[in-house]
Amino acid sequence: MSESLTAVVLAAGKGTRMKSGRAKVLHPLAGRTLIGHVLAIAGQLEPDKAVVVLAQDMDDVASEVKKADIETAIAVQDPPLGTGHALMAARNDLPSAGDILVLYGDTPLLTPGTLMQLLARRRDANAAVAVFGIRPPDPSGYGRLRFEGEALIELVEERHADEALKRDGLCNAGIMAIDASRMGVLLDSLELKQPKGEYYLTDIVEHASERGWSCVAVEGPWEEGHGVNAQHQLAEAEAVVQRRLRLAAMESGVIMTAPETVHLSADTKLAPGVEVQPHVVFGPKVQVAEGAIIKSFSHLEGADVGPAAVIGPYARLRPGSEIGQQARVGNFVETKNTVLEAGAKANHLTYLGDAHIGAKSNIGAGTITCNYDGFNKYQTEIGAGVFIGSNSALVAPLTVADGAMVGAGSTITSNVPADDLALARSRQTNLPEGAARFRAGRS
Repeated sequence: MSESLTAVVLAAGKGTRMKSGRAKVLHPLAGRTLIGHVLAIAGQLEPDKAVVVLAQDMDDVASEVKKADIETAIAVQDPPLGTGHALMAARNDLPSAGDILVLYGDTPLLTPGTLMQLLARRRDANAAVAVFGIRPPDPSGYGRLRFEGEALIELVEERHADEALKRDGLCNAGIMAIDASRMGVLLDSLELKQPKGEYYLTDIVEHASERGWSCVAVEGPWEEGHGVNAQHQLAEAEAVVQRRLRLAAMESGVIMTAPETVHLSADTKLAPGVEVQPHVVFGPKVQVAEGAIIKSFSHLEGADVGPAAVIGPYARLRPGSEIGQQARVGNFVETKNTVLEAGAKANHLTYLGDAHIGAKSNIGAGTITCNYDGFNKYQTEIGAGVFIGSNSALVAPLTVADGAMVGAGSTITSNVPADDLALARSRQTNLPEGAARFRAGRS
């Protein structure tokens, strides 16, 4: 933005309707917290700074706020006395000129385009306040915007609105752009309102109008004003975000045959030409390169999948998994903190943890890297062109060098030199007619 902009995020609410021990704004939405979404949206506007208003003892939220990619200050509202009081609590961190954009930590579906329209409308009209209005399918519970002609003169609580305003009026989504040079006067004009004993930020529109300062509104998609105050609203928000993410992925060239079954995270990065089959879940921090195929019922989190790699079906890639070009991770294979280099394969029923698998190595079905002794984790190094037979246990720390082979059913506890064949199982003994004698003794 060309003019000074400060984003203020109000997030002091306890969120009791969520009925959860977790702070409301820390609930997850597409792999990111609600407040993380709001700060990410604000960050796309490139504000000079952001201020987040919290209540006392919200250290967990403060820690989350510090992860934002924009300069962020924290103001404490103690005790919380309404939305107007929240902005008062941030006052020392706010500039005396430019725009103050008021956002809410539980309203994560806004888009930068809508916020830029709101800011532009305020500036073009030289208005004291610009308000974001919506027309939700169910307007109950929302305040209404009252106009005289095109001038916004008041924000009316639903219980004080007449039937015509309830029926036809724009609903107040709470988002505002405020002229910083006039904000101090407007905050000073707020009075403590009963019965809740709170200062209402919505009252600044009426006070601005009384001073002859114009106020304006921008109407936008109702979904963008969707707030999260209960678990069912969180689920509704999740559905909106997933639709957006899937559509954006397909518009970029990602192939999804049943997109409604695919769950994405806000930071999922899928290259053009990636194929995602039905019922795949992408947790946070996943990148998939061009030409890779993610087959059905796979779960990926914190993973990097290389070009033309094939994952699944029923594969699980946990954090730290790096799958190289044309590598394969097949059904019921789990990887964690593991690298498979180009062309390596682990096709069936395998756990690979804290391991490095060299190029074109083959990991047989039922193989396990035994990486944990109950106290510490240890590394398994498997070179290039290695063959690990089925149902093998590789007890770390361990190195199986280039070109080596491990016989099926082996438990390997010592390093295997290059091109060696390692066998670690007891010799088979057959007892003639032993089975018949065993059965006879029990008949």
